[in-house]
Amino acid sequence: MPESLEARALALLARREYSRAELQRKLAPHAGSAEALTQLLDELVRCSKLSDDRYAEMRVNVRGRRYGNARLVQELRQSGVEPEAIAAALAQSEDEHGRCRSVWQKKFATLPDSPAERARQQRFLQYRGFSQEAIRRVLQGLNEDGCHE
Repeated sequence: MPESLEARALALLARREYSRAELQRKLAPHAGSAEALTQLLDELVRCSKLSDDRYAEMRVNVRGRRYGNARLVQELRQSGVEPEAIAAALAQSEDEHGRCRSVWQKKFATLPDSPAERARQQRFLQYRGFSQEAIRRVLQGLNEDGCHE
């Protein structure tokens, strides 16, 4: 017996948060019509079972431990989250410089002693999506207050 569209949606949401666009992509092959799917998604949003704001906050909290703001924004945009929800989630997150320092500390722990090593560390942090300002401060050995450690 085929599972109803609503039961399928609730089963997915029970496992983790989804953005509206992600859930729509997952459910589309099982929906009888696009109108029925839109109606179900609207109902889930109305009942607070589906929230792009909550999804963005969760993703920033989980992925923010390892990635910078630029990477987080890119991932959330790909998930179909609105810019306002992205901005709100990033505003509530930990300071990017602190996260950059933490990621750098785990990987390298010592300041670069050559231009080649500095470039390597900088590339690693850029790939992770950290801003140039955060990277510069970390590689200069500056703490959150802008003072040398």
